[in-house]
Amino acid sequence: MKLLDILTALKKDISYIEKELYRGVETSEPLLAETSLHLLKAGGKRLRPVFVLLGGKFGNYDIEVLKHVAVPLELIHSSSLVHDDVIDNAETRRGQLTVKSKWDNRIAMYTGDYIYARAMSIIAELPNPLIHQTMAKAMVQMTIGEMEQIRDFFNTDQSVRNYLLRIRRKTALLIAISCQLGAVAAGADKEVCRRLYSYGYNVGMAFQIQDDLLDLRGTEKQLGKPPGSDMLQGNITIPVIFALQEERIREDLLQLIHRIHEDGDKGSVQAAVGMIRESGGMAKAEALADRYMNKALDALEGLPDIKTKKNLRDIAHFVVKRSY
Repeated sequence: MKLLDILTALKKDISYIEKELYRGVETSEPLLAETSLHLLKAGGKRLRPVFVLLGGKFGNYDIEVLKHVAVPLELIHSSSLVHDDVIDNAETRRGQLTVKSKWDNRIAMYTGDYIYARAMSIIAELPNPLIHQTMAKAMVQMTIGEMEQIRDFFNTDQSVRNYLLRIRRKTALLIAISCQLGAVAAGADKEVCRRLYSYGYNVGMAFQIQDDLLDLRGTEKQLGKPPGSDMLQGNITIPVIFALQEERIREDLLQLIHRIHEDGDKGSVQAAVGMIRESGGMAKAEALADRYMNKALDALEGLPDIKTKKNLRDIAHFVVKRSY
């Protein structure tokens, strides 16, 4: 079963979650209502809610309970994107103007804060303290990851380990707890919840590595933003780190990155993207994503042999083979 088939099977509940997302940010303040809906209306993969729903299949599946996990996790993700676009000075996301670009930085920061606060108020409707503790710990780690990314802007000497720790905090943990908390909210067995967390963590790592590859190999139409946007914003990703390890191109690539840092030269971005595409850095990053995918598949072993287990396997394959 492909991803589209999985989404089709969950279509009714995903549509319900989508409506709840919109309802979750409703407010009588007109500008805040408009800005909060701006990113949600641009769409997105909604992977985190999907993982919550699939996790819930391993327990007593109840959409009225699961929505209190699925909606907040997607809102937290959206909030982080609104803030990221301010930090990265990003003009577009998902092919649309960012909140900071359409309005300004102040409006974007308060919009992100509001969406985050709404997420917290929705999940507070569930009485399980484990859900709140897990969510809070993940939010702390996400914030640390954001600070680490700012610290490492244009840092061409960062290690692979630093990169992996950063994406663990920024991306993988939220996907991990999406899988885990869907099962927790549904009252699934502790070992099932543990395995789903491990699966989600490894899928999240593979997802971010693939995202970083797509930023370099994708087209503007596919990405909704120009290729090399990460580099332009100062984010040195794993294909770049691997490419910088190649002596034959290291100095030339360093010079291009320095020019990008100094004056945001888009010609240098294009030249650097071309150089990295031709390096071995792309293949090394692909191999790393595959390793995380295989770890995710291993985590599924021992789970109850239900249809959802195969769905999760298919999603893991999709994550590292996707072109968008």
